Amino acid sequence: MKLYYSPGTCSLAVHIALREIDAEFDLEKVDLAAKRTEAGDDFNAINPNGYVPTLRLDDGEVLFEAPAVLQYVADSRPERALAPAAGSLDRVRLQQYLNYTASELHKSFSPFFAATKPEGVWREAALAKLHRRFDYLDRLLADGRDYLMGDTFTVADAYTFVVASWADPVGIGLQNWPHVKAYVERVSRRPQVRAAMQREGLIH
Repeated sequence: MKLYYSPGTCSLAVHIALREIDAEFDLEKVDLAAKRTEAGDDFNAINPNGYVPTLRLDDGEVLFEAPAVLQYVADSRPERALAPAAGSLDRVRLQQYLNYTASELHKSFSPFFAATKPEGVWREAALAKLHRRFDYLDRLLADGRDYLMGDTFTVADAYTFVVASWADPVGIGLQNWPHVKAYVERVSRRPQVRAAMQREGLIH
C-alpha cells in the first residue's frame, strides 16, 4: 500500500491507523498547491479530486475520503479492534463520530484555511459555528471516557484527534474545552501517534 499525504492534514489520521495495525506501507508526500507528488507525478492523475488522504492498494485500487479509508484500514486487521464489527450498533456509532468529524468539525475549519480568511461578521459567524462543534465534543467527553467509543481507541479517534489539533495552529486553542484538550493530549501520547507525527516532521 502507499499513502499519499500532506503533513498535519487529515491524511495523518490514516497514517496513524496504518501504524496502529502494524501495516506495511509506503508514504509519499504531496504538494497540494502544485498537485505534484514527491516523486514528481501528477497527483490529479492519482486522485482527480486532488486531495489527501489517498491510499493506493497493492492491486492498484485507489481509495479516498478519510472516513471510508479509515474503515478500510480498520477492517483489514479486525483483531486490532480499531472499529467495531460491521452491522453492529457500535459500528453505526463509530460511523456517526467519523461523519461528525468530517461534515461538522472538519468542515467548520475550512474558512480558516481558505486563501482569503474571514473577517468581521463572517469571522465571528465561522468562529461561533466552530465553537458549537467543540461544545458538543466537550460534552461527549465530559463523562470521563478516554476515547470517543469509551475505553477503546478507534479510527474515529485518529481522525478527531487530528482535526481537533488544528485549533492551535489557527489561533483558536482548546482552552474553552478542557475535556477536548485533555483528550487531544491523551491521544498524542500514544506511541504510534507520536511515530506518525515524527515521520511527518510535526514533532521531534
